[in-house]
Amino acid sequence: MLKILGRASSINVRKVLWVCEELDIAFNREEWGDGFKSLQDPAFRKMNPNGLIPVIQDGDFIMWESNAIIRYLANSRGGDWIYPQDPRARAPVDQWIDWQATELNTAWRYAFMSLVRHSPAHQDARLLAAACKGWSHTMGILNQQLERTQAWVAGSAFSLADIPVGLSVNRWYETPLDHPELPAVRAYYERLTQRKGYAKWGRNGTP
Repeated sequence: MLKILGRASSINVRKVLWVCEELDIAFNREEWGDGFKSLQDPAFRKMNPNGLIPVIQDGDFIMWESNAIIRYLANSRGGDWIYPQDPRARAPVDQWIDWQATELNTAWRYAFMSLVRHSPAHQDARLLAAACKGWSHTMGILNQQLERTQAWVAGSAFSLADIPVGLSVNRWYETPLDHPELPAVRAYYERLTQRKGYAKWGRNGTP
């Protein structure tokens, strides 16, 4: 059975948990990090030298890096309906997965660390204001895309890209800052919430 290592409060672990919900993948999970088993443990470092979660064990196969993991699970567990084999159908899915990891994830980092994690190293008012502005701008790009599709981030059908992007939308709304009006993003948030996996692992009160 698939084993997932990582705490359920981690946004990256929740990507994997949500994919398992969508694809009906049975798994066992072990709590690692932040008060649980130490990520500095030599046994864990042997699996992932970066010391980060999630890590999966699929038989004798070990893998880390959340977006790579969700692609692997979709490829190996009959997930063609959310991660198409056709290159042109798959390309926009990969595009928005990578956009979340680069543009969106980068945009929120300082504001999230300041407003949610309350990191002492992230309390510069000027930098915080710039970060909030940058995050809002990037969410505006997402809003434009959702206005075009009127449905999901990569097109008319739910896809693997909606998992990292959808969790990021939840983080946006769960972070205490002034949120500009983004009607397409708000409608997307409500649409996502109709999915059992998102209600369980996304919009559950955890940013």
